[in-house]
Amino acid sequence: MKQLIWAGVLAAGALLTACDSTPRERQDMVKEEARKLDTAVDEAAAKLRVAGRRAARFDSVSKSRSRQPLDKAAETAFTNELLGTYAAIETLTPATIEPAFVQFMQQVRARRKQWTQRDWDYATSISRRLNAQFRNIRLDIKGRDELHIRALQTEFTALETGRDVKDLGEAVKQP
Repeated sequence: MKQLIWAGVLAAGALLTACDSTPRERQDMVKEEARKLDTAVDEAAAKLRVAGRRAARFDSVSKSRSRQPLDKAAETAFTNELLGTYAAIETLTPATIEPAFVQFMQQVRARRKQWTQRDWDYATSISRRLNAQFRNIRLDIKGRDELHIRALQTEFTALETGRDVKDLGEAVKQP
């Protein structure tokens, strides 16, 4: 109720102010406010152009990086670090695939904050290999293990996407 009263008071005040000015004065005030809006719009457009260029540059660098082949030795080392005893992905069985995913995600969670985008490329490669092995033996995996693996796959995708979004946001903000 108080809000309605204040709105009425403000509207009445605006009408009284309009009565105390000439049409030319009101026209000048409108022109000045339009200039202020134009300036604000121009500044916002300039910021958007800069952010767009930075986003495009980030995307270009990201695509260029992803086209570079992964170093096999580094990938093997990364696989050993993340999977430990489960590093021989292609030999994982229905009994060992779920613990391999658990090991993988434990390591991803522990290390992800220090990773560069290239580290994520290696982790994504390992994830793809795990997923391929999962598809190969899926029909022999227990239902509860399959559900757990699917949850871990989803978590990995969410973490990776979150990192991409964070990096893009930082790239757009950079001076």
